[in-house]
Amino acid sequence: MTESTASLCNHFLIAMPYMKDPNFSGTLTYICDHNEHGALGLIINRPMDFSLGDILEQLDIESGRLDLPIYGGGPVQLERGFVLHRPLGDWQSSLDLGKDLALTTSRDILAAIGAGEGPEDFLVALGYAGWGAGQLEQELAGNIWLTCPADPDILFRTPWQGRFAAAMAGMGIDINQLSDSVGHA
Repeated sequence: MTESTASLCNHFLIAMPYMKDPNFSGTLTYICDHNEHGALGLIINRPMDFSLGDILEQLDIESGRLDLPIYGGGPVQLERGFVLHRPLGDWQSSLDLGKDLALTTSRDILAAIGAGEGPEDFLVALGYAGWGAGQLEQELAGNIWLTCPADPDILFRTPWQGRFAAAMAGMGIDINQLSDSVGHA
C-alpha cells in the first residue's frame, strides 16, 4: 500500500452483483486490518449451519443454549475462530481495531460469553478473508467491491439477512438498481 492509499480498516467491503467468486458473491465483509502487507476481514452475512451453543459445547465451555449464528468469516483457516466485539475488554489475545471495537481469538472470551459475562456486542466467525500485498487494491480498481465506513449498528444490531442491503442503503444505493454486468465508461 502506498502512502497515498488510505487504509480500509473499519470499513465494509460490499461485493458487487457481478462478483463471480462463490467465496464472496453476495457478501458484506468487515475489514479488520489493512496495511502495506495486505488485508484481513470477516464476512458478516453468511451464517454457518451450527450455532454458538454448538461451538461452546464442542469446546467443553459451559453455557446456556446460545442459538446465535456463527459466521463463515472467509475461506482462509476455517478452523480458526474470531470474535468481533465491543467494548474492548481485557482478553488474552485481542487486536484493538479502534472505535471501541476489537478482534479476539482467545478462548477466554468464549468462556465469558458462555457465562453471560462477555462483551455487550459480539459476533463469532470461523475463518477469515485475506488479501496479499496490493491484491485488495487491484480488486478495488477492477470495480468488484464497493467500500464504505463500517456502521456498528449494522454489525451488531441488524439481522444478518439485512446487513448487505443496509450497508448499500447507507451509501444511498438501491441494490435493485445495480447491474450484474461490469464495464467502464
